[in-house]
Amino acid sequence: MKHKPYLDARFFFSTSPLPCPYLPGRVERRVVTELIGRNASDMHDGLSDGGFRRSHSIAYAPACPACDACAAVRVLVQDFDASRSQRRIWNKNKDLTSEETPAVATQEQYNLFSRYQRDRHGDGDMSRMDFFDYQALIEDTPVETTLVEFRDAKGRLVAACLTDIMDTGLSAVYSFFDPELRSRSLGTVMILWLIERARSLNLTHVYLGFWIAESSKMAYKTKFRPIEIKRPEGWLLFKDAAESLV
Repeated sequence: MKHKPYLDARFFFSTSPLPCPYLPGRVERRVVTELIGRNASDMHDGLSDGGFRRSHSIAYAPACPACDACAAVRVLVQDFDASRSQRRIWNKNKDLTSEETPAVATQEQYNLFSRYQRDRHGDGDMSRMDFFDYQALIEDTPVETTLVEFRDAKGRLVAACLTDIMDTGLSAVYSFFDPELRSRSLGTVMILWLIERARSLNLTHVYLGFWIAESSKMAYKTKFRPIEIKRPEGWLLFKDAAESLV
């Protein structure tokens, strides 16, 4: 995938080839740059529009020579119309409360994060993160970032979403939830909340990270229509771009 440069090329670097975490038998490479200085937020906004994602103080995008499967996706907030299933999930979780908190790590969050990782990604590197690793994930940000916490009627933390706030949209950096509450579909709840929050702020997009047609774990992202996919020729509606990604 080709991306429009937002800085002099000498500030962009390519990672070494590593096994792809999504598609077996494939190799992953990324183009990365550091978000630094007084213009970090503007740079982050521009790179997000170019299909990049943020992790800590780094912005990155796929740069795999033999593969173009990964594509950034974003929901068109003002045109979004929840499906019947999504409305049912939203109504089912009306007992939850939400709060935008500063991007500061707590032990309560880490306990939930660890349970989620062990259940959903037990063989991944993130399942071995200690509290200080988690703290860096949450607090190491050069842009405006919040952590949205969701609690049940008893005040227990059941889900959280690390979210970047941009001039034109919200970006879901990372989310996690109580793995024992699968019937609540908390992942869907958090995305619906972000869409409604963006709409209330008169923003245009909610960025959901990368989508891969061949990965069943990412299938949920394209259920939030209308949604756009970043392709070399620009952002295209899912219905116009999906065939080229399968």
